[in-house]
Amino acid sequence: MGSKTSLLRRRLLAGTAVLVGGPAIWRSALAQSRQRPTPSQTEGPFYPVELPSDSDADLLVQGERRYTKGQPLWLEGTVSDVEGRALRGAAVEIWQCDQNGHYHHPGDPGADPLFQGFGRVAVNTDGAYRFHTIRPVAYGGRSPHIHLKVKLGTRELLTTQVYVQGDPGNARDILWRYLSTEDRAALTLPFESAADGQRARFAIVVAT
Repeated sequence: MGSKTSLLRRRLLAGTAVLVGGPAIWRSALAQSRQRPTPSQTEGPFYPVELPSDSDADLLVQGERRYTKGQPLWLEGTVSDVEGRALRGAAVEIWQCDQNGHYHHPGDPGADPLFQGFGRVAVNTDGAYRFHTIRPVAYGGRSPHIHLKVKLGTRELLTTQVYVQGDPGNARDILWRYLSTEDRAALTLPFESAADGQRARFAIVVAT
C-alpha cells in the first residue's frame, strides 16, 4: 500500500514539474530558433541628397544609357524578421561609389553620370530582392563596400554595409576592423563568378 502511494506521489510530482518547467523550456527553444538580426553600421556621409530620377534595381542602365565600367554584379537575397518570416512590404535600398571611387553627392564631386549609384526595390512575397550593379571598389581609406538600407513604410529598420570576402583592404578598414568576429561573418560576403558577372547573396534579418 505504501509503495503504491509512493509511486503515485512520484508520478504526480513529475507531472507537476513538466507543467511548471514546460513553458520555460518552450521559451528557451523559441529563443534559440530566433534568427540573429543583421548588424547595423553607420550610414556614412554619401547617402544621396537627391535621389536619381531612375532609382530602380538596375544601377547599370538609365534609359538608353549604359554603364560599362567595372565588374557587373548581382546582389540578391531575402529580408525576413527574427522569426524567419518574409518581411512583406519592405523596400531595400543600396548606394555605392562608381568604378573611380566617386558617389553621387555634393560632398564628392566627379561621379560618373552613367552610373546610377543608388537603387531601390520592393521585396516580393517571399521577401526576395535583387540588384544589378558593379562589384564595389576601394576609395580613400575604405575597403570595397556597398551601403544598404531596409525600410518598411516610413520606418527605417536597418542601415548597414556589406564587404567583399577576402579583400586585403578589409583589415585596414576602420569600420570593418572594429566589427566582432560574428558581425564580420554576417556582413562579409563571398563574391562568386557567374556567366553574366559576379553574384553575392545577402540574407537580411531585421527586428521589427
